[in-house]
Amino acid sequence: MEKNKNEVRIIFHIDMNAYFCSVAEILDPSLKGKAFAIGREGTTKGVLSTASYEARKYGIHSAMPTIEAYHKLPSLLVIHLDYQHYIDYHYKFVNLIKEYTNIIQVASIDEVYADMTLISKTRHPLDVAKEIQERLVKEYQLKCSIGIAPTLFLAKMASDIKKPLGITVIRIREIKDILYKLSVKDIYGIGKKTYPRLIDSGIKTIGDFMNPDNRFKVIDLVGENTFVYAYNALTGNSTNIVDPDKYSVSKSISEMRTYDRPITSVDECMLEIRKLSRSVFNRLIDEKYYYKTVNITLRDTQFKTITRQKTLDEYSQDPYLFNDLIYELISDNFKDLEYRLIGCGLSNLIKEDQIEEEYNLFTYLDIDQKKKNIDKIIKEFQSKYGKNALYIKNDKN
Repeated sequence: MEKNKNEVRIIFHIDMNAYFCSVAEILDPSLKGKAFAIGREGTTKGVLSTASYEARKYGIHSAMPTIEAYHKLPSLLVIHLDYQHYIDYHYKFVNLIKEYTNIIQVASIDEVYADMTLISKTRHPLDVAKEIQERLVKEYQLKCSIGIAPTLFLAKMASDIKKPLGITVIRIREIKDILYKLSVKDIYGIGKKTYPRLIDSGIKTIGDFMNPDNRFKVIDLVGENTFVYAYNALTGNSTNIVDPDKYSVSKSISEMRTYDRPITSVDECMLEIRKLSRSVFNRLIDEKYYYKTVNITLRDTQFKTITRQKTLDEYSQDPYLFNDLIYELISDNFKDLEYRLIGCGLSNLIKEDQIEEEYNLFTYLDIDQKKKNIDKIIKEFQSKYGKNALYIKNDKN
Protein backbone atom coordinates (compact mmCIF):
# COMPACT_ATOMS: atom_id res chain seq x y z
CA MET A 1 0.00 0.00 0.00
CA GLU A 2 1.55 3.29 -1.07
CA LYS A 3 1.78 6.30 1.15
CA ASN A 4 -0.58 9.14 0.34
CA LYS A 5 1.82 12.07 0.27
CA ASN A 6 -0.99 14.62 0.42
CA GLU A 7 -2.30 13.32 3.74
CA VAL A 8 -0.53 14.14 6.97
CA ARG A 9 -1.11 11.33 9.44
CA ILE A 10 -0.53 11.39 13.16
CA ILE A 11 1.35 8.27 14.16
CA PHE A 12 2.08 7.24 17.75
CA HIS A 13 4.87 4.84 18.63
CA ILE A 14 4.09 3.60 22.13
CA ASP A 15 7.10 1.93 23.73
CA MET A 16 6.78 0.35 27.17
CA ASN A 17 9.66 1.31 29.48
CA ALA A 18 11.74 -1.64 30.79
CA TYR A 19 8.67 -3.79 30.18
CA PHE A 20 9.84 -7.15 31.52
CA CYS A 21 11.23 -5.56 34.67
CA SER A 22 8.09 -3.45 35.09
CA VAL A 23 5.90 -6.55 35.07
CA ALA A 24 8.23 -8.17 37.61
CA GLU A 25 7.88 -5.12 39.86
CA ILE A 26 4.10 -5.24 39.56
CA LEU A 27 4.09 -8.86 40.73
CA ASP A 28 6.72 -8.21 43.40
CA PRO A 29 6.68 -4.55 44.59
CA SER A 30 9.78 -5.16 46.76
CA LEU A 31 11.85 -5.05 43.54
CA LYS A 32 11.10 -1.37 42.94
CA GLY A 33 14.23 0.76 43.11
CA LYS A 34 16.52 -2.27 43.12
CA ALA A 35 19.13 -3.39 40.60
CA PHE A 36 17.78 -6.62 39.14
CA ALA A 37 17.57 -8.49 35.85
CA ILE A 38 15.38 -11.10 34.21
CA GLY A 39 17.23 -14.37 33.69
CA ARG A 40 17.86 -17.76 35.18
CA GLU A 41 17.73 -17.80 38.96
CA GLY A 42 20.29 -19.46 41.20
CA THR A 43 23.05 -19.92 38.64
CA THR A 44 25.71 -18.00 36.75
CA LYS A 45 24.88 -19.80 33.50
CA GLY A 46 22.93 -18.33 30.61
CA VAL A 47 22.22 -14.77 29.55
CA LEU A 48 19.97 -11.97 30.78
CA SER A 49 16.77 -11.06 28.95
CA THR A 50 16.76 -7.48 30.23
CA ALA A 51 17.80 -5.34 33.19
CA SER A 52 16.14 -2.70 35.36
CA TYR A 53 17.12 0.93 34.99
CA GLU A 54 19.00 0.69 38.30
CA ALA A 55 21.02 -2.27 36.99
CA ARG A 56 21.73 -0.48 33.71
CA LYS A 57 23.61 2.18 35.65
CA TYR A 58 26.28 -0.49 36.26
CA GLY A 59 26.57 -1.35 32.56
CA ILE A 60 24.30 -4.39 32.76
CA HIS A 61 22.14 -4.96 29.68
CA SER A 62 20.09 -7.51 27.74
CA ALA A 63 21.88 -10.53 26.23
CA MET A 64 24.77 -10.09 28.71
CA PRO A 65 26.09 -13.38 30.12
CA THR A 66 24.86 -13.72 33.69
CA ILE A 67 28.35 -14.36 35.03
CA GLU A 68 29.58 -11.11 33.46
CA ALA A 69 26.69 -9.22 35.05
CA TYR A 70 27.61 -10.62 38.47
CA HIS A 71 31.20 -9.46 37.94
CA LYS A 72 29.90 -5.94 37.35
CA LEU A 73 27.50 -6.08 40.29
CA PRO A 74 27.85 -9.03 42.70
CA SER A 75 24.66 -7.97 44.52
CA LEU A 76 22.56 -8.11 41.33
CA LEU A 77 19.21 -9.85 41.76
CA VAL A 78 18.35 -12.23 38.91
CA ILE A 79 14.75 -13.43 38.75
CA HIS A 80 12.62 -15.56 36.46
CA LEU A 81 8.94 -15.16 35.63
CA ASP A 82 6.51 -17.28 33.67
CA TYR A 83 6.25 -15.73 30.22
CA GLN A 84 2.46 -15.82 30.43
CA HIS A 85 2.60 -12.82 32.78
CA TYR A 86 4.19 -10.71 30.04
CA ILE A 87 1.57 -11.84 27.53
CA ASP A 88 -1.25 -10.95 29.94
CA TYR A 89 0.01 -7.39 30.43
CA HIS A 90 0.67 -7.04 26.69
CA TYR A 91 -3.01 -7.60 25.99
CA LYS A 92 -3.97 -5.19 28.75
CA PHE A 93 -2.01 -2.27 27.35
CA VAL A 94 -2.92 -3.04 23.72
CA ASN A 95 -6.61 -3.20 24.60
CA LEU A 96 -6.33 0.16 26.35
CA ILE A 97 -4.83 1.73 23.22
CA LYS A 98 -7.63 0.20 21.14
CA GLU A 99 -10.03 2.49 23.00
CA TYR A 100 -8.48 5.35 21.02
CA THR A 101 -7.98 3.74 17.59
CA ASN A 102 -8.43 0.40 15.89
CA ILE A 103 -5.52 1.04 13.52
CA ILE A 104 -2.74 -0.57 15.55
CA GLN A 105 0.36 -2.42 14.39
CA VAL A 106 1.99 -4.57 17.05
CA ALA A 107 5.76 -4.35 16.61
CA SER A 108 6.67 -6.58 19.58
CA ILE A 109 5.34 -7.61 22.97
CA ASP A 110 6.20 -4.18 24.40
CA GLU A 111 5.68 -1.72 21.55
CA VAL A 112 2.99 -0.74 19.05
CA TYR A 113 2.37 1.79 16.31
CA ALA A 114 -1.03 3.48 16.36
CA ASP A 115 -2.64 5.76 13.76
CA MET A 116 -4.27 8.53 15.80
CA THR A 117 -5.25 10.71 12.84
CA LEU A 118 -9.00 10.34 13.36
CA ILE A 119 -9.14 11.05 17.10
CA SER A 120 -6.73 13.96 16.63
CA LYS A 121 -9.41 15.76 14.62
CA THR A 122 -11.37 16.28 17.84
CA ARG A 123 -8.65 16.06 20.50
CA HIS A 124 -5.09 17.39 20.62
CA PRO A 125 -2.68 14.46 20.15
CA LEU A 126 -0.59 15.58 23.13
CA ASP A 127 -3.66 15.33 25.35
CA VAL A 128 -4.32 11.83 24.02
CA ALA A 129 -0.71 10.78 24.61
CA LYS A 130 -0.71 12.13 28.18
CA GLU A 131 -3.99 10.40 28.92
CA ILE A 132 -2.66 7.07 27.62
CA GLN A 133 0.46 7.41 29.76
CA GLU A 134 -1.50 8.33 32.88
CA ARG A 135 -4.03 5.54 32.42
CA LEU A 136 -1.36 2.89 31.87
CA VAL A 137 0.33 3.91 35.11
CA LYS A 138 -2.91 4.24 37.08
CA GLU A 139 -4.66 1.13 35.80
CA TYR A 140 -1.74 -1.25 35.21
CA GLN A 141 1.36 0.36 36.79
CA LEU A 142 3.03 0.34 33.37
CA LYS A 143 5.21 3.20 32.15
CA CYS A 144 5.69 4.07 28.49
CA SER A 145 7.31 6.59 26.20
CA ILE A 146 5.40 7.90 23.21
CA GLY A 147 6.72 9.31 19.97
CA ILE A 148 4.38 11.35 17.76
CA ALA A 149 5.24 12.00 14.11
CA PRO A 150 3.86 11.82 10.56
CA THR A 151 5.73 8.56 9.74
CA LEU A 152 6.42 5.29 11.55
CA PHE A 153 10.19 5.81 11.36
CA LEU A 154 10.07 9.28 12.89
CA ALA A 155 7.59 8.16 15.57
CA LYS A 156 9.97 5.38 16.58
CA MET A 157 12.88 7.85 16.65
CA ALA A 158 10.80 10.22 18.80
CA SER A 159 9.82 7.60 21.38
CA ASP A 160 13.47 6.76 22.02
CA ILE A 161 14.47 10.34 22.87
CA LYS A 162 12.92 10.60 26.35
CA LYS A 163 12.77 7.58 28.64
CA PRO A 164 11.05 6.76 30.90
CA LEU A 165 7.63 8.43 30.60
CA GLY A 166 8.62 10.74 27.76
CA ILE A 167 6.44 12.27 25.06
CA THR A 168 8.24 13.66 22.01
CA VAL A 169 6.71 15.22 18.92
CA ILE A 170 8.64 15.43 15.66
CA ARG A 171 7.16 17.50 12.83
CA ILE A 172 8.84 17.54 9.44
CA ARG A 173 9.99 21.12 9.93
CA GLU A 174 11.53 20.17 13.31
CA ILE A 175 13.65 17.24 12.15
CA LYS A 176 16.89 19.22 11.99
CA ASP A 177 16.39 20.89 15.36
CA ILE A 178 15.49 17.65 17.16
CA LEU A 179 17.40 14.88 15.40
CA TYR A 180 20.52 16.34 13.81
CA LYS A 181 22.27 16.83 17.17
CA LEU A 182 21.83 13.16 18.12
CA SER A 183 24.52 10.51 17.64
CA VAL A 184 24.38 8.36 14.50
CA LYS A 185 23.95 5.36 16.81
CA ASP A 186 20.52 6.77 17.75
CA ILE A 187 19.17 6.31 14.23
CA TYR A 188 16.51 3.62 14.42
CA GLY A 189 17.78 0.36 12.97
CA ILE A 190 21.45 1.20 12.61
CA GLY A 191 23.64 -1.81 13.25
CA LYS A 192 26.09 -2.14 16.12
CA LYS A 193 28.86 -2.69 13.59
CA THR A 194 27.87 0.17 11.33
CA TYR A 195 27.78 3.16 13.65
CA PRO A 196 31.34 2.67 15.00
CA ARG A 197 32.61 2.79 11.41
CA LEU A 198 30.77 6.03 10.85
CA ILE A 199 31.98 7.58 14.10
CA ASP A 200 35.58 6.52 13.46
CA SER A 201 35.34 8.27 10.09
CA GLY A 202 34.10 11.52 11.62
CA ILE A 203 30.38 10.95 11.00
CA LYS A 204 29.41 11.35 14.65
CA THR A 205 25.94 12.91 14.53
CA ILE A 206 22.85 12.57 12.40
CA GLY A 207 23.66 16.06 11.15
CA ASP A 208 27.04 14.78 9.96
CA PHE A 209 25.27 11.86 8.28
CA MET A 210 22.92 14.19 6.42
CA ASN A 211 25.54 16.81 5.52
CA PRO A 212 25.87 16.95 1.70
CA ASP A 213 29.63 17.39 2.09
CA ASN A 214 29.83 13.94 3.68
CA ARG A 215 27.59 12.20 1.15
CA PHE A 216 30.27 10.19 -0.65
CA LYS A 217 32.09 9.30 2.56
CA VAL A 218 28.87 7.89 4.02
CA ILE A 219 28.10 6.01 0.79
CA ASP A 220 31.56 4.43 0.89
CA LEU A 221 30.88 3.24 4.43
CA VAL A 222 27.29 2.00 4.18
CA GLY A 223 26.53 1.72 0.45
CA GLU A 224 24.41 3.85 -1.85
CA ASN A 225 21.10 2.01 -1.28
CA THR A 226 21.57 2.28 2.45
CA PHE A 227 22.34 5.97 2.24
CA VAL A 228 19.34 6.72 0.02
CA TYR A 229 16.96 4.90 2.36
CA ALA A 230 18.37 6.61 5.44
CA TYR A 231 18.29 10.02 3.81
CA ASN A 232 14.66 9.60 2.77
CA ALA A 233 13.58 8.31 6.19
CA LEU A 234 15.33 11.16 7.98
CA THR A 235 13.61 13.74 5.80
CA GLY A 236 10.15 12.31 6.44
CA ASN A 237 9.86 10.37 3.19
CA SER A 238 9.01 6.94 4.55
CA THR A 239 5.81 5.02 5.20
CA ASN A 240 2.94 6.49 7.19
CA ILE A 241 0.82 3.35 6.90
CA VAL A 242 0.05 1.52 10.14
CA ASP A 243 -0.82 -2.02 9.05
CA PRO A 244 -2.78 -4.02 11.66
CA ASP A 245 -2.29 -7.22 9.64
CA LYS A 246 1.46 -6.96 9.17
CA TYR A 247 2.31 -9.38 11.97
CA SER A 248 -1.10 -10.97 12.38
CA VAL A 249 0.18 -14.47 11.57
CA SER A 250 2.08 -15.78 14.58
CA LYS A 251 4.47 -18.23 12.98
CA SER A 252 6.08 -20.90 15.12
CA ILE A 253 8.21 -24.00 14.60
CA SER A 254 8.10 -26.89 17.02
CA GLU A 255 8.73 -30.62 17.38
CA MET A 256 7.21 -33.00 19.95
CA ARG A 257 7.53 -36.70 20.64
CA THR A 258 5.47 -39.10 22.74
CA TYR A 259 7.36 -41.99 24.37
CA ASP A 260 6.15 -45.52 25.12
CA ARG A 261 8.74 -45.74 27.89
CA PRO A 262 8.62 -42.64 30.15
CA ILE A 263 11.61 -40.33 30.43
CA THR A 264 12.72 -40.27 34.06
CA SER A 265 16.11 -38.51 34.15
CA VAL A 266 17.16 -35.01 33.17
CA ASP A 267 20.14 -36.40 31.23
CA GLU A 268 17.86 -38.59 29.13
CA CYS A 269 15.55 -35.63 28.58
CA MET A 270 18.48 -33.48 27.44
CA LEU A 271 19.48 -36.17 24.94
CA GLU A 272 15.97 -36.39 23.52
CA ILE A 273 15.47 -32.61 23.40
CA ARG A 274 18.73 -32.28 21.48
CA LYS A 275 17.38 -34.57 18.78
CA LEU A 276 14.19 -32.49 18.51
CA SER A 277 16.09 -29.20 18.49
CA ARG A 278 18.08 -30.28 15.43
CA SER A 279 14.89 -30.54 13.41
CA VAL A 280 13.51 -27.25 14.76
CA PHE A 281 16.65 -25.28 13.99
CA ASN A 282 16.98 -26.87 10.56
CA ARG A 283 13.48 -25.68 9.68
CA LEU A 284 14.25 -22.20 11.02
CA ILE A 285 17.22 -21.86 8.66
CA ASP A 286 15.47 -23.57 5.76
CA GLU A 287 12.44 -21.24 6.00
CA LYS A 288 14.71 -18.19 6.57
CA TYR A 289 13.35 -17.08 9.92
CA TYR A 290 14.88 -15.38 12.93
CA TYR A 291 13.61 -16.33 16.39
CA LYS A 292 12.96 -14.39 19.56
CA THR A 293 11.21 -16.91 21.82
CA VAL A 294 12.36 -20.41 22.77
CA ASN A 295 9.95 -22.85 24.41
CA ILE A 296 9.75 -26.37 25.80
CA THR A 297 6.81 -28.67 26.58
CA LEU A 298 6.78 -31.45 29.16
CA ARG A 299 3.85 -33.82 29.82
CA ASP A 300 3.99 -36.41 32.59
CA THR A 301 2.24 -39.77 32.84
CA GLN A 302 -0.67 -38.12 34.67
CA PHE A 303 -1.18 -35.95 31.56
CA LYS A 304 -0.20 -32.76 33.34
CA THR A 305 1.42 -30.51 30.74
CA ILE A 306 3.65 -27.51 31.29
CA THR A 307 4.97 -25.09 28.67
CA ARG A 308 7.81 -22.73 29.48
CA GLN A 309 9.26 -19.95 27.36
CA LYS A 310 12.16 -17.52 27.33
CA THR A 311 12.14 -14.42 25.14
CA LEU A 312 15.10 -12.33 24.02
CA ASP A 313 15.16 -8.58 23.47
CA GLU A 314 16.50 -9.06 19.93
CA TYR A 315 15.90 -11.56 17.12
CA SER A 316 18.57 -14.17 16.51
CA GLN A 317 19.65 -17.11 14.34
CA ASP A 318 22.35 -18.17 16.79
CA PRO A 319 22.31 -21.97 17.37
CA TYR A 320 24.50 -21.66 20.48
CA LEU A 321 21.97 -19.36 22.13
CA PHE A 322 19.06 -21.57 21.08
CA ASN A 323 20.77 -24.62 22.54
CA ASP A 324 21.68 -22.79 25.75
CA LEU A 325 18.16 -21.50 26.34
CA ILE A 326 16.54 -24.91 25.79
CA TYR A 327 18.93 -26.51 28.24
CA GLU A 328 18.21 -23.74 30.77
CA LEU A 329 14.47 -24.31 30.46
CA ILE A 330 14.83 -28.07 30.89
CA SER A 331 17.16 -27.67 33.88
CA ASP A 332 14.76 -25.24 35.57
CA ASN A 333 11.58 -27.22 35.00
CA PHE A 334 12.41 -30.96 34.90
CA LYS A 335 11.02 -32.57 38.07
CA ASP A 336 11.32 -36.02 39.62
CA LEU A 337 8.48 -37.35 37.50
CA GLU A 338 7.89 -39.70 34.60
CA TYR A 339 7.42 -37.83 31.31
CA ARG A 340 5.65 -39.28 28.29
CA LEU A 341 5.90 -36.24 25.99
CA ILE A 342 8.77 -33.84 25.36
CA GLY A 343 8.84 -30.95 22.92
CA CYS A 344 10.71 -27.79 22.02
CA GLY A 345 10.11 -24.94 19.62
CA LEU A 346 10.72 -21.43 18.43
CA SER A 347 8.09 -18.71 18.17
CA ASN A 348 7.82 -14.95 17.80
CA LEU A 349 9.49 -15.44 14.42
CA ILE A 350 10.28 -12.91 11.73
CA LYS A 351 11.44 -13.36 8.15
CA GLU A 352 14.91 -12.26 7.07
CA ASP A 353 13.45 -9.56 4.82
CA GLN A 354 11.43 -8.21 7.77
CA ILE A 355 14.61 -8.09 9.85
CA GLU A 356 16.12 -5.87 7.16
CA GLU A 357 13.06 -3.64 7.08
CA GLU A 358 12.22 -3.38 10.77
CA TYR A 359 15.45 -3.89 12.67
CA ASN A 360 18.26 -2.88 10.34
CA LEU A 361 16.51 -0.33 8.20
CA PHE A 362 19.60 0.73 6.32
CA THR A 363 22.43 -1.58 7.35
CA TYR A 364 22.34 -3.85 4.33
CA LEU A 365 26.09 -4.38 4.53
CA ASP A 366 25.70 -5.68 8.08
CA ILE A 367 22.84 -7.96 6.99
CA ASP A 368 24.96 -9.47 4.23
CA GLN A 369 27.81 -10.04 6.67
CA LYS A 370 25.43 -11.52 9.23
CA LYS A 371 24.14 -14.04 6.70
CA LYS A 372 27.71 -15.07 5.92
CA ASN A 373 28.41 -15.48 9.62
CA ILE A 374 25.43 -17.82 10.11
CA ASP A 375 27.09 -20.59 8.09
CA LYS A 376 30.30 -20.06 10.05
CA ILE A 377 28.45 -20.28 13.38
CA ILE A 378 26.66 -23.48 12.34
CA LYS A 379 29.92 -25.11 11.23
CA GLU A 380 31.59 -24.13 14.50
CA PHE A 381 28.65 -25.59 16.41
CA GLN A 382 28.88 -28.85 14.47
CA SER A 383 32.63 -28.95 15.03
CA LYS A 384 32.10 -28.67 18.78
CA TYR A 385 29.07 -30.93 19.18
CA GLY A 386 29.38 -33.27 16.20
CA LYS A 387 28.49 -33.23 12.52
CA ASN A 388 24.89 -34.23 13.21
CA ALA A 389 24.31 -31.68 15.98
CA LEU A 390 22.61 -29.42 13.46
CA TYR A 391 21.80 -31.07 10.20
CA ILE A 392 21.27 -28.41 7.56
CA LYS A 393 19.61 -29.70 4.42
CA ASN A 394 21.59 -27.49 2.06
CA ASP A 395 24.95 -28.13 3.69
CA LYS A 396 27.16 -29.51 0.96
CA ASN A 397 30.16 -30.29 3.21
